[in-house]
Amino acid sequence: MMEASKNEMQAKKIVFFDGVCHLCNTFVDHLIQGDQQHKLYFAPLQGVTASQLLPAEQTKQLNSVIYFREGSSLQESQAVLQVLQDLGGLYKIFVIFKIIPSKLSNIIYRWVAKNRYAWFGERDFCRIATAEERSFLLP
Repeated sequence: MMEASKNEMQAKKIVFFDGVCHLCNTFVDHLIQGDQQHKLYFAPLQGVTASQLLPAEQTKQLNSVIYFREGSSLQESQAVLQVLQDLGGLYKIFVIFKIIPSKLSNIIYRWVAKNRYAWFGERDFCRIATAEERSFLLP
């Protein structure tokens, strides 16, 4: 990736997700539908964008949504809540969950993440973008 291109990527708000997880893909589908202003970009943790912007240990652990914004990243429940807050509109109501200590909310997050394939299934391949989604789904 060229340096200017990498700098452009670092200025974006990117939601990294497990591309083969049904739960993660459903979450992304809801975010895409709710993001009428296209503030967010999306990329699988298994993809090129993740390998270029995130530390290797984050791309190898597929058990967390990672929200990359302002040059740094949030993980687990903090990532989900910040994405919803940044999305705005009715999604801002989820900010109320920030009163739950992150230690506790992350325990719940990790429990769901650990069981997500058993409960929701997984795909054989990463999500394929529709023609409409190609402008905000990154490789």
